Amino acid sequence: MLDLLNLSSLVNWLGLFGIAVFAVSGALDAARKHMDILGFLLIGTVTGLGGGTIRDVLLGRLPVYWTLDTTFVGLCIAVSILTYFVAPFLTSRTKALIWMDALGLALFCVTGAQIAVQMGAVPLICVCMGVITATFGGILRDVLCGYDLILGSRELYVTTAVIGASTYLGLHWLGLNEDLSLLGGFFAALALRSAAIIWGLSLPSYSGQRNR
Repeated sequence: MLDLLNLSSLVNWLGLFGIAVFAVSGALDAARKHMDILGFLLIGTVTGLGGGTIRDVLLGRLPVYWTLDTTFVGLCIAVSILTYFVAPFLTSRTKALIWMDALGLALFCVTGAQIAVQMGAVPLICVCMGVITATFGGILRDVLCGYDLILGSRELYVTTAVIGASTYLGLHWLGLNEDLSLLGGFFAALALRSAAIIWGLSLPSYSGQRNR
């Protein structure tokens, strides 16, 4: 039981849970498109693993993590199949998708940044890797399903990943316990994204008008 409380174990559990919830969000998008079960498997797996794959390639962390351990692909397949059978009973697939995506975003922005720290990246790159890990799976999902990119949402999205990754890094460099640093970044991102969803928080958008 104590082993579950050490850093490597916590990161592994957060990573697996993040992959699972992102795979569910992808499968829910497949449900909205009325895809067959193979579509669920494809979209769920790409969403669950896409951000981490791009992060590993950019960091030179090769071969990418999921090619070394079938647990990750197997998890995506399992939760996608489960979602295929559960989705018809959800009263609002869109709302479920939004909240699954928010949870995955909060999880991946801190685990992505933490992996970059382990690779010896400078703080700015660590934040960028956290954002990429948290957002690119959702971007690939939206592209494959033909939806408007979630990045185009007026509610805070990328900003929440930046805040989560930055909070983790700040706590890490202050010397706080690493587990608490990860949890602090996670809750910072989740709280901000939840507030954005509930109250429609957003940054000012570009108006496209020039002063004359």
